Amino acid sequence: MKFKLIEEPLLSFGKGESVCPKTGIETLGVYDINDEMRKSELRVGLVGRQKGLNDLKDWLNYCQSYIEPKESKQPNLFRGFGGFNDSYGFHCKLLYGERSERPIENSKIRKVQKIENLKERIKLCVELYYEEIRFLSENRPVDVIVCSIPDDLFTSITANQKVENLDEDIEEDRNLEAVEPTQISEEDEATQELEHNFRRMLKAKSMHLGVPLQLAREKVFNTEKKSAGIEDEATRAWNFCTALYYKGIKTIPWRLSEDVHKPKTCYVGVGFYKSRDKQTISTSLAQVFDEYGHGVILRGSPVSLDKNDRRPFMNEDQAFELLASALEEYTRALKQSPARVVIHKKSNFRESEINGFDRALNRKGVTLKDYVTIMPSNIKLFSYENFPPPRGSYFALDDQRCVLYTRGYVNHYKTYPGGYVPTPLEIRLYENESSLENIATEILGLTKMNWNNARLEGKWPITLECAERVGEILKYIEDEENPQASYAFYM
Repeated sequence: MKFKLIEEPLLSFGKGESVCPKTGIETLGVYDINDEMRKSELRVGLVGRQKGLNDLKDWLNYCQSYIEPKESKQPNLFRGFGGFNDSYGFHCKLLYGERSERPIENSKIRKVQKIENLKERIKLCVELYYEEIRFLSENRPVDVIVCSIPDDLFTSITANQKVENLDEDIEEDRNLEAVEPTQISEEDEATQELEHNFRRMLKAKSMHLGVPLQLAREKVFNTEKKSAGIEDEATRAWNFCTALYYKGIKTIPWRLSEDVHKPKTCYVGVGFYKSRDKQTISTSLAQVFDEYGHGVILRGSPVSLDKNDRRPFMNEDQAFELLASALEEYTRALKQSPARVVIHKKSNFRESEINGFDRALNRKGVTLKDYVTIMPSNIKLFSYENFPPPRGSYFALDDQRCVLYTRGYVNHYKTYPGGYVPTPLEIRLYENESSLENIATEILGLTKMNWNNARLEGKWPITLECAERVGEILKYIEDEENPQASYAFYM
């Protein structure tokens, strides 16, 4: 058994490289500051009740200046926020005012809360916010719209159902292994009620307007009192402003440092999602990335379930069509075909899928390929220290399988930033030209490509993180509608 500690992958910023998004933005500036076409002003639309709007405007003002870090022995983990302005860090100015805000009357909010049926309550709440979002999108030159949700309203639209963290738009802390979306039980098959989820419904309904949304509860913007489950102010500012910048400016604040000797690579994440009535499963998307962070969202067709383990899989034609479409979008965006294609899945590859993918690659003349399954591992390492194994801990089980810790002790932080014992990932190769260790190193790097926050230590590569996110919202978009291609509309 081969054990190795993979070094933390470097990220590129405006004036150099760093392992950490916060350190890089603060000391080197966002990646695109040298792009003469970038926007230096971010126009923000605001939606919410008047109190929430007042708190949100105070928060935006607050974020433009330096915010003291939380008292800690780990200054790199709890780093002060330098301010979102045009002379530092993000090198961008926030613009907002009365003309870019749309207050929602308290009487309308109370009317929503009085509706007895939860699903009707959610639907009316979506309409309430959608109407104001639509007005701003159609009548004001806004780049992104922030929706402030009253805490009591949030409680009323999530009662008696599994709560999805509404604040995940700015506080990325999800555990994707908590829900296995690739199986349908007999109980699910007997259930025909439609799923209703406020965040997903609102983002899907507003997508055609062409302006990304940022959602959060009012308590996130309150600087006068601390709320349970809310991070310190500087960390909140880092995550909020990073996501706001990516969504509104439509560029990237950092990217993976480029290896000039590496062939141009297209990374594809393939996932599956259940329909709202849980009666069908579709291929959620192929999210295509390169080392610069370009991405394209694609929606596949309904798929079959294996008769034995009830897991979904694509037939040969479906796999061919999905990857062929992804490669066409890659070529259209970058004006060239990739030299290498890497496909990530959270389930094992079937022969029909491999045959379909091979057909698509052969048609494009792509000879370098790696088909990779990534899933939670049952094998764990134990440390003699007080902390779990370091992030980047790698050990090979055989020539085609390895275990990789993407969460763990982070040397840059000098601590483990998690609150639970981390579960490593198992990586399995099916068709591969690259070595197992090189594949694991790439995956570790791709865990740092989530611009929804400024954290260093993601668990999943952005290919699969995106597949999960997008599938949640695609189920709310009708078949005849064309979903937005940018990840910014789903995060």
